[in-house]
Amino acid sequence: MKKPVLVLKFGSSSITAADGEIDERIILEIARQSAVLQEKYNIVIVSSGAVAAGKKHLKNYHGSLVEKKAAAAIGNPLLIRTYGRYFRPFHIEIAQSLCERQHFANRYQFLQLKSTYETLWKNNILPIANENDVVSNKELKFSDNDELATMIAVGFGADKLMMATTHGGVLDSNNQVIKRIPDIDRNILALVREEVNEVGLGGMTSKLNFARTATHLGIEVVIFNMDGEDSILRAEMGKAGTICTSKSNRLNSRLNWLASGSLIKGLVKVDEGAKKALMSRNSLLAVGVIEVIHSFEAGEVFHIANTEGDIFAVAKAKIDFDREKNSLKKRNMELAHANDIVLL
Repeated sequence: MKKPVLVLKFGSSSITAADGEIDERIILEIARQSAVLQEKYNIVIVSSGAVAAGKKHLKNYHGSLVEKKAAAAIGNPLLIRTYGRYFRPFHIEIAQSLCERQHFANRYQFLQLKSTYETLWKNNILPIANENDVVSNKELKFSDNDELATMIAVGFGADKLMMATTHGGVLDSNNQVIKRIPDIDRNILALVREEVNEVGLGGMTSKLNFARTATHLGIEVVIFNMDGEDSILRAEMGKAGTICTSKSNRLNSRLNWLASGSLIKGLVKVDEGAKKALMSRNSLLAVGVIEVIHSFEAGEVFHIANTEGDIFAVAKAKIDFDREKNSLKKRNMELAHANDIVLL
């Protein structure tokens, strides 16, 4: 039988020591526990840490954009070499996968990426993904590796997405780990108290926002940390960390890709009637649009928000908004067909 997919995400703050160096003890534990999980899953590791590994080699590093790109260029081979050294004793070879936003925005390129990973898995090779910081431009960057991990998980139809954090999971108002979150709503997001971190980019708010997307598309998300013995294995079994419960998902692979991988170009706000119609799986008509915050062209993807500005759907545009905007409501045109709308 084909093995299910597991995506493991480790941010810089999870795999670096206090001095900013890559913590090789953590890399060893990732390798050891991944070797156990590989019996059950096809695994993708999404790992930050290239900039942290490379910046010490630059004189007078101040963290400018070009310095970060240079640090990533230095750090990528150092990071992947470290992973390889610790995976090899477990008879697992690794492959580096430096991803750019366009690899997911273009469905043909994404399917090529997917085929490549499947070939690696067939040969007992574990892909380690990271953003290609050396060439990624500011406009088309991933917001952080939480987003990259989510895109891979959704696009590959993963069973589980596990994201490591410096905390033991999502904490309640008493600083206790919440064992299970059935729905990531405003009350849950309000619990987050972000801390400034010079090493990592994504924080708990980022993790929860992308976890919300993943769970709504049928993927269980576990937020955990690397403290303690067998931390990854225990979190995978639901014995540690916070489990964000997955929703039922009957979307085909194209719609999963649309919801997670496409570049979002526009944003519209709709009234309650339009939202109700969309929730009942109907098309989006111009009459229900209150405001177009960012316009779009035919074939581009846009977000749909309710009257309060909360995004609840993503859609592929049927028309060029700027060209048709003067006659949209008069003709009650269809902005997006029901088959090209995904509820989030």
